[in-house]
Amino acid sequence: MAPVATNTFYTNGHAAASSPFAAELSPQPVHATAARRATTLTVDSPDVSYTEEAITAKYEHRGARVDRDGDKIKVTPTAKQWEFKTARKVGKTGLMLVGLGGNNGTTLVATVLANRHNVSWRTKTGIQTPNYIGSVTLASTVRLGSDAAGNDVNVPWTDVLPMVHPNDLVLGGWDISSAPLDIAMRRAEVLDWDLQRQIAPLMAEYKPLPSIYYPDYIATNQSERADNVLDAKEYPTKQSHVEKIRKDIREFKAAHGLDTVVVCWTANTERFSSVVPGKTDTPENLLKSVEESFEEISPSTIFAIASIFEGAPFINGAPQNTFLPSVVRLAEQKKSFIGGDDLKTGQTKVKSVLAEYLVNAGIKPLSIASYNHLGNNDGHNLSEDPQFKSKEITKRSVVDDMVDANRLLYKEADKSKGEKKGEHPDHIVVIKYLPAVGDDKRAIDEYNSEIMMGGRNVLSIFNMCEDSLLATPLLLDLTIWTELFTRVTYRTASEGKKDVEGDFQQLHSVLSLLSYMLKAPMTKPGNEVVNSLGRQRNAMEAFVKACIGLTHSNDLNLESRTN
Repeated sequence: MAPVATNTFYTNGHAAASSPFAAELSPQPVHATAARRATTLTVDSPDVSYTEEAITAKYEHRGARVDRDGDKIKVTPTAKQWEFKTARKVGKTGLMLVGLGGNNGTTLVATVLANRHNVSWRTKTGIQTPNYIGSVTLASTVRLGSDAAGNDVNVPWTDVLPMVHPNDLVLGGWDISSAPLDIAMRRAEVLDWDLQRQIAPLMAEYKPLPSIYYPDYIATNQSERADNVLDAKEYPTKQSHVEKIRKDIREFKAAHGLDTVVVCWTANTERFSSVVPGKTDTPENLLKSVEESFEEISPSTIFAIASIFEGAPFINGAPQNTFLPSVVRLAEQKKSFIGGDDLKTGQTKVKSVLAEYLVNAGIKPLSIASYNHLGNNDGHNLSEDPQFKSKEITKRSVVDDMVDANRLLYKEADKSKGEKKGEHPDHIVVIKYLPAVGDDKRAIDEYNSEIMMGGRNVLSIFNMCEDSLLATPLLLDLTIWTELFTRVTYRTASEGKKDVEGDFQQLHSVLSLLSYMLKAPMTKPGNEVVNSLGRQRNAMEAFVKACIGLTHSNDLNLESRTN
């Protein structure tokens, strides 16, 4: 893997004397979303302590236990003491992308390089500066509380806890295509030409490592790109593939002096893998099946296993079932972090908001019809049925928990009749490949709902989104938050005791707090999935505030509602 690109040609966005390009633009101010902030936030509380090494905060988590007995409901308030410790030093962090040469991979690397070197470029509407718009971490704020005048005070997430800046990420990864990233960027046709022209020399320094290619897992139309795969003679088995990926991660970490490496799958959507009893149903059987090169173990699962053994957090940004139950249990055994599945960019993110709005407003969605067409390589791969089925599953499950929360509108499953699922809106998803639109995905949705007295309400939405420019901020968010979670430990009070005790321990292996960025969010086994976008963001806010000893803000605002 090539070393991190250095400022060979550019200083503050200007072409240096050695550059093949003449200086064209005067220096532009760094965009607020890319600026490094010097804000110091401290919480003045006896429950919070600061040292050079860590922020330690005591936090009381209040909840309620609900018991139902027929028509009787009993609610008992609960309270439990927690203590969080967050290491303040942000270590040197690497991001290795599986699919480095794809649309998302090239867009991410180009975005980081453009921001790192403050490269501005001309468009038909004027001068454009690099930024991180679309990142919830870098381009949105958190409400801390109110000032003396009663006005809300909102600050960027990065003011609350120390987080890695994307400009500092060391980038690398794998791809089945050998094209260096300047050529891959041009092939993707995502970024403006003037930006591509300026950063091409920097992008050319990045060359993907050979990747794993099992033809039956992705569309047959991808075979022409597969010229950078592990040699079958040198690496004949799936076990040898695991060992090679582990070696790649170790060498990348050592070569760049990294403290943390996050591995993220942003390659092609795979078909689903079967969970085969005796083969992939337990960690032990899974690892034995890897040694036997069992056919129902996908490339993404090989990458996940390798990352787990190397202690590198692995995030699945695609919809396939990479994390078989046995993989989750393996991560738990090795105390390695995992997260997924499938980046939540345009249509599904809107759906998770709109479905919640309708159901919470007492309006009953009867059917949701979602249609997409796109022309990038993702659409090309999804044009074959097995890969589409993987995507369809994640896109259709997004409304489940919102429907389940309102049994006034939707009947519960009748267990006596063998029903496994209660009443639910009819929901279809269609994805078509249309090369002419490129990365500019079109999404069309119709929500057909029942309103009062048998009436109907129909909402139709047309959403055109540049897919990779929405996905890239999510990949950065996933990396930033995952790195943060590696530095957070906790301890809590035992049952029946008031005070916290014992040693600090890391969070659970399944990083469910990443749900905001993912279509089909994983949870700790045995816990319910939350798809509501508002609830997912609230959980992120509540967590970072708990780490500094603050209770999550609500909108009760008693001072404004009482005398």
